[in-house]
Amino acid sequence: MPDPYRAMATRRDATAKKHVNHTPMNSAQDLSIVSLVLNASVLAQAVMGLLLLLSLMSWTFIFRKWFALRRARKQTERFERDFWSGGDLQALYQSAANNRHTIGSLERIFESGMREFLKAKEKRISDPSLILDGARRAMRAAFQREMDMLEANLAFLASVGSVSPYIGLFGTVWGIMNSFRGLANVQQATLANVAPGIAEALVATAIGLFAAIPAVVAYNRYAHDIDRLASRFETFVEEFSNILQRQAQ
Repeated sequence: MPDPYRAMATRRDATAKKHVNHTPMNSAQDLSIVSLVLNASVLAQAVMGLLLLLSLMSWTFIFRKWFALRRARKQTERFERDFWSGGDLQALYQSAANNRHTIGSLERIFESGMREFLKAKEKRISDPSLILDGARRAMRAAFQREMDMLEANLAFLASVGSVSPYIGLFGTVWGIMNSFRGLANVQQATLANVAPGIAEALVATAIGLFAAIPAVVAYNRYAHDIDRLASRFETFVEEFSNILQRQAQ
């Protein structure tokens, strides 16, 4: 005759084992990235959303700036090759003037200086220094305009790289505060009580670093590339000024 108490104990053991076997899987699901973001507080979700928006905008500017600098380098190399090949400066000027909206930065600097030089020659200014000063000022103004265009959005990348970790840190502090406030409602503090809040805090930190690191790397790389282009532009301005000085005499 079967013992009813032994059968009940067996069923209780089986139920307990089944619950234990399923507990780790449920915990893993609760601590997944998507679950943490969806179950986070409204403020934490706002912080994560802001960081994701900053990351998306920075990646957009990163790719746009990469293509812009790549095009600027190619256009600069092509014009330097044409300029120093010994061709006619008047022909180069006419080509640049007719295609002003499609030429590169260095060619626009050349076009500005050459246009001012020709205007001064047409006015029959006898002092060569006045002719050269006007052409040099025109090239300097064009140089500054081109640098402003090349440096566009670099300040945004620098801001994202410096501010995003602090925004993520704010989300981290907020998540930890929620975790400790949740401990006040339980009789016994366990890891299961604080793990979701701490994980939520770490997700905010991770998103902040994900937004900041590419922005900092891109800013440093692009700033270096722009400095090299600026050095080439300044060298060309000085060399072209010497050529104009000889022609003005």
